[in-house]
Amino acid sequence: MASAAKSSRSRPAGHSGVLPMHAAAGGGGGGGDGAGSRLADKLKIFKTDKFDPDSYVQSKCQTMSEKEIRQLCSYLQDLKKASAEEMRRSVYANYAAFIRTSKEISDLEKELQSIKNLLNTQSALIHGLSEGVQIDSLTTGAEGSEEENFSTVEDQELSEMQNWYTDFADRLDVLLAERRVDEALDALDEAERIAADAKQKQTLSAAEILALEMAISGNRQKLSDQLAEAACQSSTCGIELRAAASALKRLGDGPRAHSLLLSAHNQRLQCNIQTTHPSSTAYRGACTAALAKQVFSAISHALSDSMEVFGDEPSYASEVVTWATKQAMLFALLVKRHALASCAASGGLRSAAECVQIALGYCSLLEARGLSLSGVVMKQFRPCVEQALDSSLRRIEESTSALAAADNWVLVYSPTGIRPFARSSAGNMAPKLSSSAHRFNSMVQDFFEDVGPLLSLQLGGSTMDGLLKIFNTYIDLLVSALPGSVDDEANLEGLGNKIICMAETDEQQLALLANASLLAEELLPRAAMKLSSVNQASMDSMGKRGPEKQNRAAEHREWKRKLQHMVDKLRDSFCRQHALALIFTEEGDTHLNAEMYINMDNNVQEIEWVPSLIFQELYAKLHRMAGIAAEMFVGRERFATLLMMRLTETVILWLSDDQTFWEEIEEGPRALGALGLQQFYLDMQFVILFGQGRFLSRHVHQVILNIIDRGMAAFSATGLDPDSALPSDDWFIDVAQDTISRISGKARAATSEREVHSPTASVSAQSVSSVRSHGSS
Repeated sequence: MASAAKSSRSRPAGHSGVLPMHAAAGGGGGGGDGAGSRLADKLKIFKTDKFDPDSYVQSKCQTMSEKEIRQLCSYLQDLKKASAEEMRRSVYANYAAFIRTSKEISDLEKELQSIKNLLNTQSALIHGLSEGVQIDSLTTGAEGSEEENFSTVEDQELSEMQNWYTDFADRLDVLLAERRVDEALDALDEAERIAADAKQKQTLSAAEILALEMAISGNRQKLSDQLAEAACQSSTCGIELRAAASALKRLGDGPRAHSLLLSAHNQRLQCNIQTTHPSSTAYRGACTAALAKQVFSAISHALSDSMEVFGDEPSYASEVVTWATKQAMLFALLVKRHALASCAASGGLRSAAECVQIALGYCSLLEARGLSLSGVVMKQFRPCVEQALDSSLRRIEESTSALAAADNWVLVYSPTGIRPFARSSAGNMAPKLSSSAHRFNSMVQDFFEDVGPLLSLQLGGSTMDGLLKIFNTYIDLLVSALPGSVDDEANLEGLGNKIICMAETDEQQLALLANASLLAEELLPRAAMKLSSVNQASMDSMGKRGPEKQNRAAEHREWKRKLQHMVDKLRDSFCRQHALALIFTEEGDTHLNAEMYINMDNNVQEIEWVPSLIFQELYAKLHRMAGIAAEMFVGRERFATLLMMRLTETVILWLSDDQTFWEEIEEGPRALGALGLQQFYLDMQFVILFGQGRFLSRHVHQVILNIIDRGMAAFSATGLDPDSALPSDDWFIDVAQDTISRISGKARAATSEREVHSPTASVSAQSVSSVRSHGSS
């Protein structure tokens, strides 16, 4: 049966020969009549009587190089594997209907055979009665001497036949009593030959032949019952069981013999399972291993016995597969009840994975013999494993939330008791995280190791999605730790009853971002690679490469992109809260409005030319946070730079989009004066100077140019020339650089030295010139 199953799976699913992949797919069904006719045309050459494989191969390969031939062979091997897998899936999908139909056909054949035997019996009876009537109606006109001679010969023949029949009956009784099955079968075969010979030569009457056939049939039935009774005995060993099944098959009762064979194996299996005593209190792996050993050993023995006695006849092979499938399903239900159910309830993903691994290991032993039962087992296991998966993810979320309630948001190395993990890519230093992030990372690593053996259940997608979900929950916790989140009702509703320790200082708030960025950029993707490596090994073992590998890589990139989007959510919340703290007062007033520029021309006091306070505070905050971030984001300076740029962008975009500010500047009752324009221009130039190369992106730089352009346009609307109202470029550079030096605490270089050696100064001068020319145009 194994060879038959193997050969059926190695047969191409819908094509043969050297055909392109798209042609094979079209020929497999679903491509329409046109595709089917094209495939049939291409296959005509293989169906002709004159087809010569050697000539065909030479005609196709004589112009090909050795490398091309090797590629063609590799392609054909992959095509063979793909079509074999497709055939296996197709057969498995329709196997229940096939088995049911085969069983009905087998039952119908039994009924037809019974009807045939009954008709033969009736026919023999009719012939016997007819011959008896003819003998009685014959005239006795023959001479007395001839009648006497004939009577003497007939009596002699009858006497010999009666003696043989008596001896046959006695000998057969002895053989049956002594259970000498082979000799009894030989005696029955001899009796059938004698009966057939007597019927052909007409040495016996029809009634006598009928009596002999009835005697043979009765003894056959008696022997068949004895064999069936012996097969049902629990004490019958394997050799005796196979002998009984073989004898029943020889008696012409093959279906009954095969059913008894499987029934005997099932009876032994049930006894063995009862002695195993599976219990939910026992070690789950040991329980699964014990059950698997009993069930799959019984299936293997039944498969071997069926193959030895009945060969690979399809009807018997199908019955074995049906029986084995039923036993595998019962095994899966037992494991589910006594092992996986408790794993699912408690979230024991590692125990569930161990049970699945054990079951798959035994299934693989049978797959080598052409019997695939892993799909049946995994179908029953999947709901419990998914429940265990969800429970594990929920435990990670709950444990992390509990630690976040007491987290002081100080970055430390992995504490004692927390599983150590791989070092950061920034160097040989181990990564530093807060306590809740350490716990989250450790539990995720364990989770990926546990879920690796479960890839055969195709849980990779749900696993990665589940991890995204709990990471998003952790990001929400970090957002909730920002002081400004208390005023966000939507965030409070999402937080529920969870208590979070607030991050009050800049160091603590940057630690929140350090947690999120390190987890999303390095630690979680590195842990996910364990799952990818296991999956890759699984694909290699099944001969799957190429497109599937590329799809896996694309899915992994998409997953990392989603992680980064969640980190961006925390970063945006951080920047938004700090920007709002700069722009608005505690009473709700704003530090950045049009009045601060418009009122300057009405101020009679002497003006001290420095950038506006809000922009000085912005630079001070950026400078202070940049120093802290330099220590926290070692090896990940790009993230720190993007964070500072994002904070600058948030403030500048708020100014650019503030309709009230621009309505007062452009359409208000009081126009923007020369002093107000000078202060406005100084503020924007100050942002450009301190932001270039560190805190300012190209996009925000262009936004500032547009803001300056809009302010100078508003001033030009009064009929005055902006260039004549503004000081020289050097004046703006000097004022901005003095402020930068004062806030940063670094002494400013001399003017001549700065002009010669400072690239920032040269860039700044160019920026002022470009801004002035841009505004004038």
